[in-house]
Amino acid sequence: MPRTTPRPPPTRTQTLQPIMRQCPCCGAPMWAASHNYRTLTTLEAIMGLTLQIRRCLHPACPQVRTPYRPAAAGRLALPKHALGLEVLTCIGTQRYAHHHSVPTIHQALVERGLAGAPRTVTHLLERYDDLVALSRPDTARLRRLTQPQGRVSLALDGLPPDVGQAVLWGLRDCLSGEVLLVRSWLSAPPTD
Repeated sequence: MPRTTPRPPPTRTQTLQPIMRQCPCCGAPMWAASHNYRTLTTLEAIMGLTLQIRRCLHPACPQVRTPYRPAAAGRLALPKHALGLEVLTCIGTQRYAHHHSVPTIHQALVERGLAGAPRTVTHLLERYDDLVALSRPDTARLRRLTQPQGRVSLALDGLPPDVGQAVLWGLRDCLSGEVLLVRSWLSAPPTD
């Protein structure tokens, strides 16, 4: 069922740019080809994101016209999700650490000002389970995801939902945008 109310306007805006300015394959400068716009709901704000997309236009490059997106976008939310990773982690912690039911989690999100259906909580719990399943490395899967690029550009993202809760760490390939490995640690110090 589609939304019955309009999405609230962003309370904060941010522009993200790719870290790479030169093509990782041929070394030629990559051009800012386009922008994607995304609205993301976090525990703190509704963010209006502008994502700059760069492409290599060197005709002899095997990666010609391959889009390179900002790696920082993966720290905020999963691809094609309107809720941030901190919301996903908060929901997973409430379910598995505190054993709350879906209606209780939904009510807690509504009290925090996050509108949504109880079905959204169920879908996010399924996605959280998918991420936790990535805690077991599957070499064949990793090879399948990273082989088309011929290289890997890694990003390590850690996002605690609240003080004193488990920290969900994700190892992500910036070139493909795929999450490769996820681990959850309780109260990991910053040096870890």
